[in-house]
Amino acid sequence: MATSAEVVAPSSEEEAAETPAAQKREERLRKFRELHFKRNEARKLNHQEVVEEDKRLKLPSNWEAKKARLEYELMVDQKKKECAERGEDYDRVKLLEISAEDAERWERKKKKKNPDPGFSGYAEAQLRQYQRLTKQIKPDMDNYERQREECGEDFHPTSNSLIHGTHVPSKESIDRMVDDVEKQIEKRSKYSRRRAYNDDADIDYINERNAKFNKKAERFYGKYTAEIKQNLERGTAV
Repeated sequence: MATSAEVVAPSSEEEAAETPAAQKREERLRKFRELHFKRNEARKLNHQEVVEEDKRLKLPSNWEAKKARLEYELMVDQKKKECAERGEDYDRVKLLEISAEDAERWERKKKKKNPDPGFSGYAEAQLRQYQRLTKQIKPDMDNYERQREECGEDFHPTSNSLIHGTHVPSKESIDRMVDDVEKQIEKRSKYSRRRAYNDDADIDYINERNAKFNKKAERFYGKYTAEIKQNLERGTAV
């Protein structure tokens, strides 16, 4: 019995010594499995992000703006349907949802839609003038009805109508036209500027009109007549 007790005692001590080592090994394995799981999860997320980035790069440059615009249009259509079902006016509902700050910002934005960039061409200047004049038009319904009664059937002329020279504009219309013409003259005077005078330049003109003509001739034909002009100045012309 003593011999068996002596043999059993060392085995229990070995098991007690091996238990902390097994716990440490299990703890290391658990951490290793967690790290392995995190690595796989990060690899999967990176792959998804690479795929999404490749999709974004293949889209047009203005895709985000188009997407936002389409989403806004869908939202507007949805609100219009809801207002129609309730029997409400969408424009009134929309105005009730706009704050004073947004309204002021939109008004400032509207004013910047037609800025004056200066003269860039006759076609652009004519278009800007047309837009400015049409914005100033305020319909006068009383005058409209009065002219329709006076003209009768000729108010909507046909190929057989003869109404040329029969219309007499009112004094207010003439004054408005005069004021507009004066404003145009004043604005046009600001665009024109006198070129600086060069005292050292050669005087080859007799008046200002002749000087402008000489500059135009020099601009178009100067490179062809440069040698002739030099010979004339030196007195060696044939």
